[in-house]
Amino acid sequence: MLKELTYEEQTRITRAIIKAAVLMLEFGAESKLIETTTQRLGVALGVDSVEISLIPSAIVLSTLSNNQSQSVTTTRRAHHKPINMSIVCDVQKMCHEVEKHKHNVEFVFKTMKEIQPNYYNRWLVVFMVGLSCASFAYLYGADWQAFFTTFVASSVAMFVRQELAKRKFVMIITFGITAFVATIIAGLSQVFNLSSTPSIALSASVILLAPGFPFVNSVLDAVKGYLSMGWGRWMQAVLLTLATSIGMILAMALLNIKGW
Repeated sequence: MLKELTYEEQTRITRAIIKAAVLMLEFGAESKLIETTTQRLGVALGVDSVEISLIPSAIVLSTLSNNQSQSVTTTRRAHHKPINMSIVCDVQKMCHEVEKHKHNVEFVFKTMKEIQPNYYNRWLVVFMVGLSCASFAYLYGADWQAFFTTFVASSVAMFVRQELAKRKFVMIITFGITAFVATIIAGLSQVFNLSSTPSIALSASVILLAPGFPFVNSVLDAVKGYLSMGWGRWMQAVLLTLATSIGMILAMALLNIKGW
């Protein structure tokens, strides 16, 4: 027979579970994965069941124990952070460990305290983003002048994006400024006639700002029944796309570029 939990023990378990859920939500996990992981973690820690409600900016979570006669409910706000699947994987690994080795709630708190994002070298990221955007331009038919213009524009834009993120600028502002910088640099190839395919450089240099992950997650959430999450993530992706467009339009207006 399972040991009955005291209210204090269940409260501590509930806090551990929702902390794991918030970590997954903040770093880009889809809703179904968050719900499944929290339910498994709750059962492994000794509660009967876990009920969770997700919205893009917060989580409401309840645990039931002692034959569902005792309930604890808590709410946590989730802050938007850059997508990082290493965090999501670490939370899932912790859940597996708790299930396999029957660890207690103190292990969960200790493990989550040690979870840190795994970042690539920033200069490697700048170089690879620039190379990927330039490669896209080349595959699309750009000449070598447009290739190198795209490489420089997207590399500088990625550096600017990193700096703005480090200073905790709002994502919409970050995307707008980054798009402005990329378009200004790429647009110089058209202003000074450096390339026969300047329009390709203009479009390829901002590929790094395509919000693919939010769009994919929004569709997955909507298909799996999480309509509020799907709608919220879709709106976030649309706003980031709008911010990118505004940055490009301002840069093109400044350079007096009439079109693509």
